Amino acid sequence: MSQFVDDVSIRFQSGKGGKGSSSFHREKHVPRGGPNGSDGGRGGDIVLIADKGVRTLYAYMLCDHYEAEDGTDAHGNKHGRDAKNLELRVPIGTIVSVGGEVVADLDSDGSTHIVVRGGRGGRGNLHFTNSVRQSPTMAELGGPSEVVEAKLELRLLADVGIVGLPNAGKSTLISACSAAKPKIAAYPFTTITPNLGVVSLGDKTFTLADMPGLIEGASQGVGLGHQFLRHIKRTRVLIHLVDLFPLDGSDPIQNYEIVERELREFADDLGRLPKVIALNKADLAPTTLSPGPVDGKSTPPEVAPFLGRDADVFVVSGVTGAGIQPLLYRVKELLDISDSVPIPIVLRPLPTEKQTETWDVAGSPEGFVVTGKGVERAVQMTDLGNNEAVRYLYRKFVRMGIIDRLRELGAEDGDQVVIGDFVFSYLEGG
Repeated sequence: MSQFVDDVSIRFQSGKGGKGSSSFHREKHVPRGGPNGSDGGRGGDIVLIADKGVRTLYAYMLCDHYEAEDGTDAHGNKHGRDAKNLELRVPIGTIVSVGGEVVADLDSDGSTHIVVRGGRGGRGNLHFTNSVRQSPTMAELGGPSEVVEAKLELRLLADVGIVGLPNAGKSTLISACSAAKPKIAAYPFTTITPNLGVVSLGDKTFTLADMPGLIEGASQGVGLGHQFLRHIKRTRVLIHLVDLFPLDGSDPIQNYEIVERELREFADDLGRLPKVIALNKADLAPTTLSPGPVDGKSTPPEVAPFLGRDADVFVVSGVTGAGIQPLLYRVKELLDISDSVPIPIVLRPLPTEKQTETWDVAGSPEGFVVTGKGVERAVQMTDLGNNEAVRYLYRKFVRMGIIDRLRELGAEDGDQVVIGDFVFSYLEGG
């Protein structure tokens, strides 16, 4: 059985593109054969795919670096082979973040996200012919790979979350409500991973998850709380389970307020989620305590402090199952209400096929530095040992306005110009 892991950092690297070729027709009875160099193969992407059969990120803890295949080089008029994409399966509910910013939320089975894109295959000399340059000898090198440090975070997709202090009886309740069989023992932190169960009520089913580790200071990372509070963010209804008769003699109402405060401090939205209060362990009451909903008419003193808190109150026993059925039906009603609330549609502009490349030129103690993803990629795909290719690159920089910008900043012959990992000497007129 694999360990439950819900937070990993991974280095992803796509494949490089293959080189284009520079070749010419060598056919019988064709006295003036022209260029026919083909393109290199495209490098492989790395694609994350949400899969309902995967339940944990444990495999990614064992391997924290993934590389896709490179495309192959072209040979003569034969195209290079495109590399296969590397497809990685992750649990449903995986969130992908890069540099602290969420870039994807894989919240349904089969949803995908391309983490890094493979480099474009280099173009052969056939692409560089025109009315003036009829026999080019230049060909592009393959496009560079992309490297991304990404964080994968799993947030369970549960409709209802059970929260409460350790030993409140969360695992016992989930086992009484569903077919889930969590580990149960009479000591704190028996549960060290969230447990999921499916509840069936008539024609409706919903998922239930118990969230372990909530103690005072959980929202600041104390105990296990900070690790698992993230899973509650996806729930639509909360069951706040309170031990009416704690073994340590603590005050149940204070215990309730501790958990509520931690929920609000971790994320304000959690404090506003619809919830019901379940007062557990009615079977331990020294006097008769009627399980089921509390109507407030003849309220026992143990229950009275929990009334008037914008939540229905139920007395239950996870051990005997008493009072659980009315609790679940109320939870179902709250879920039905949340289903009826329309979700606002957010319209986003479709991405354009080709975005304008941005670049910048800045002075440095040694000369000048040109930055820009497109500019750096153009240099990386240029065969700097081929004079024709270098002149083509210079003319491209002229069209982009980079050369004019260097002149404006006072560039003189011999000044150093750095682009990515390459260093050039500025020469007026190329």
